[in-house]
Parts: sequence; structure tokens; C-alpha cells
Amino acid sequence: MTKNNSLVGVEFLMRSLDFRVILVQVLVALFLCVNSLLITTFFMKEFFYTTVRYILFAITLLSDCLILIVTDILLIFVHFNLAIQMWLCVIFYILSSVYSLVTPVTLMAMTLERYVAICMPLRHAELCSTRSTVRCIVIIHCISSVPCIVILLAFFASASLSLYSQYKICSAEMLFLHSWQSHFISAIYQLYFLIMCITVVFSYVKIMKVAKAASGEDKKSSRKGLRTVILHGFQLLLCLIQMWCPFINSAVLEVNFMLYFSVRYFNFVTFYLAPRCLSPLIYGLRDEKFFHALKYYTLCCFCRNFFIHLKN
Repeated sequence: MTKNNSLVGVEFLMRSLDFRVILVQVLVALFLCVNSLLITTFFMKEFFYTTVRYILFAITLLSDCLILIVTDILLIFVHFNLAIQMWLCVIFYILSSVYSLVTPVTLMAMTLERYVAICMPLRHAELCSTRSTVRCIVIIHCISSVPCIVILLAFFASASLSLYSQYKICSAEMLFLHSWQSHFISAIYQLYFLIMCITVVFSYVKIMKVAKAASGEDKKSSRKGLRTVILHGFQLLLCLIQMWCPFINSAVLEVNFMLYFSVRYFNFVTFYLAPRCLSPLIYGLRDEKFFHALKYYTLCCFCRNFFIHLKN
């Protein structure tokens, strides 16, 4: 009787895990479709790809799409116990490591842009020009690449050539050949967390002062900028917690294997998917210019496809 109950429990667990995998695929597909629509709208109008905040917004969308695709592929590999060669795992690690940081660092840059626009309006055109934006994007990717570069240098120096052709279940921990690597990643993430928190709080306080002193249209603009900074802060918090997910997953795996599956899916949905749905909300729906352009191009595309269908 006990044996039968255990078999039923295992079967129920596998069904629930399969349901979770299907649910994650649906959510990822939904977010990718929404982000693709927003990216298409961004490139449809010259005003968007010549304005700093929209350029940075597009960077977050592209980064979110890439990290969702990569992490989802790795999730499927781990769930179905599919091994891949280590050289391919290294490529997946580079993409996931760099672009998991690109979004929060870009959000910090967007927060500073709002600070400059509201608190230093006369210098906004100078500091936030298109040329400055290109430099900013390069700096964002350089900052985001620091942890990855250090881990890869240590891995390349220690790993044998035969290791790259071996088949293993891919995870970030596979590249941590020394104990100091995990301590370094922990320290650099804490440093990034501290800098980003200081940036958001500083911007929030300064914009709040301007909002109190402003009047009329300026007051309305300042309050809107204040709400944007608050949303950026919440989104940053989720993104920064996401950095700790690999360590949380590893700690839970040592305690309970079954609990590991539940925690892993919870972390993926809460700290990978949820922050990615806030970007379309902040600039895709709350921004009037972008929302009107999104609605216009969506309706045009729908009507065109409808008439083509009628003709056929």
C-alpha cells in the first residue's frame, strides 16, 4: 500500500512539473510577443529611436527577450535532464550572465535620465544626446560584463581542453571551479545592489523636492517622473533578487531535491518573468506617445491582415 502511495505521489509530482513547464512556456511566449510588438513600434517612428529614454527602453526590451529565451532553454534542458557540451554551456553562461545585468544597469541609467530631465532640464539636451546614449550603452555592457569576464578567465585558466567536449547538465555553477569565484560573484552583486539603491534613492529624493516646488504642468511632469522612478526601483529590486537565485537554488538542492523544483520555478516566474512584464507597463502603456503609436500600428496591422483575409 505504501509503495503504491509513493508511486502515485511521484506520478502526481511529474504531472505538476510538466504543468509548470507548460505554464512557463505560455508566459515566456506571451512576454516575447508583447516585447516584439513594442520593439517593432519603437523602430516605426523616428522620434523614438532618436530619444534617449526610448532608446534605453528598447535596450531593456531586447535584453529581456534574450535573457528569457536563454534561461527558458536552460530550464528545459535541466528539467528533461538533457546534457550539452561544455563549450555550448559556456556560451549560454556568457549570454545569461551579461544580459541578466544589462537590464538592471539600464534601468539605473533610465532613472538618472529622468533625474536629469526633471532636475536639470537645461542640461538635458547636452547630457542625453544620441552620441552620449551610444557611449552609455557601451558602458552598460562593460559594467554588466565584469563578473562574467572574471569567472571565465578563472575557468579558462583552470579547465582542461578535454572538458569543453564533455557532455554535462548546463548550469552556472559548472564554471565555478574555485570557491573564491562564488564569493567574488556575491561581493560584486552586493556592490551593484548598493550602487543602484543609492542611485534610485538619490533620484527619488531630488525629484520629490522638485515636485513639491513645481506648479502647474511642471508639477504634473515631476509627479509622473516620481512614479516612474518608484516603478524603476521596484523593477530593480526584483532584478537584483534574481542575481541571488542561482545561490538560493544551490542551497535548496542540498537540503531537499523535490523542494528544489518548486523553488526554481518560483524564482523563475517571480524574478525572471515578473520584472520583464514591468518594462512594457512603465514605457509601453504609461507613456502617452508610445501608447498612441503602439495602438495606431497595432490597429493598422490588424486591419490590413483583416482585409487581406477578406480578399482571399
